[in-house]
Amino acid sequence: MKAWLVSWLVLVAVAVNAQVNAITGDWKSVDDKTGEIRSVVTIYQGADGLYYGKISRLLVGEPGLVCELCKDEDHNAPIEGLVIIRGMRYDKKANALVEGRVLDPESGKFYYGKIYPKDRKLVLRGSLDKMGLLGRNQIWER
Repeated sequence: MKAWLVSWLVLVAVAVNAQVNAITGDWKSVDDKTGEIRSVVTIYQGADGLYYGKISRLLVGEPGLVCELCKDEDHNAPIEGLVIIRGMRYDKKANALVEGRVLDPESGKFYYGKIYPKDRKLVLRGSLDKMGLLGRNQIWER
């Protein structure tokens, strides 16, 4: 009986890890208004067990762009290397990253975020409300 339980737990751990791996890694951010690929964002798990995403490469604009409209420690920080997805946790039931914040470097504003895989792409939902009713989606590509 114990061997069956251990086998089941290993299988569950592998399945959950595979679902998270569908979200983590490098993604091309696509502007939802223009369809232009703007940057490469790397989504990763932090030491605290939460998930983060940083702009690892900027594909538009001049080199050395900074976040002029950002506040606090992000004010005038370079866009490349800027952490724009912060403190999200993985919800295995929804197969999504939830309960974190997403920074829009163009406006300097934070939004509630939800991130989930769909059709081999990634959906980033940024919203004004925690329920996700007032917001918009971006579809990112691997």
